[in-house]
Amino acid sequence: MSEIVRYEQHGAVAVITLSRPESMNSFDTALRAAVVEEFARARDDDTVRVVIFTGEGRCFSAGADLKAGIDRDVETILQTEYRPIQEAIANIPKPVIAAVPGSAAGIGFSMVLQCDLVLMAENAFLLSPFTTISLVNDGGLNWMLVRQLGYRRAFQLSVEAERIPAKRCVELGLVNKTVAAESLQEAALEWAQSLAKRAPLSIAATKKAMRFAADHDWASSYDLESRLQGALLGSEDNQEGINAFLEKRAPEFKGR
Repeated sequence: MSEIVRYEQHGAVAVITLSRPESMNSFDTALRAAVVEEFARARDDDTVRVVIFTGEGRCFSAGADLKAGIDRDVETILQTEYRPIQEAIANIPKPVIAAVPGSAAGIGFSMVLQCDLVLMAENAFLLSPFTTISLVNDGGLNWMLVRQLGYRRAFQLSVEAERIPAKRCVELGLVNKTVAAESLQEAALEWAQSLAKRAPLSIAATKKAMRFAADHDWASSYDLESRLQGALLGSEDNQEGINAFLEKRAPEFKGR
């Protein structure tokens, strides 16, 4: 277990926690590598059905660790160290819930938006601070903000470096819901455990289809849906779901 990333499992739920609270969970080389490693661990564990991604202390992440110095080879770092985290979240065939305490800024903001579902503490906020230090949004944040908010609103929030409070994040559709700060981790775990009872193959297919649909046309999205449906129909879980419905009982999905 890494000292800077905690990995815990509660039944079918894995909790990955950034644990550099003294640095507001800011990302350095070691933390970036550790997060990729722990997402791979959750991906490869068949007993894990849902992942919670969160931060220890008063924030999710303050972004890049500026105290470690600004590396001029930032393009390489973005491509070889940050991108693997984003792709790990996007490609793991399990839902990832971001549980955001306090704040998520910079690359932390982009990682939150990469997750499939987002739960925020009521006193938390999201922030893109790049223009205050003469940089540009990174970590895929431009792509995600424009697609979720539209160009003008995304541009304004970025260039004005506006703090977006939790309630406003829900209104904008950036996050799903908020809870009291003291209830955040408990609420995230409860949500995750509820999702873990649902058909894992169906959830994986839905995640794949919807992420594909985000940047493909209707026809190719329709084709993918058809292929995914063909693979799911007749599976053990599909039959279990049908039997449970007919027998008026809760299904017990096995992931096959």
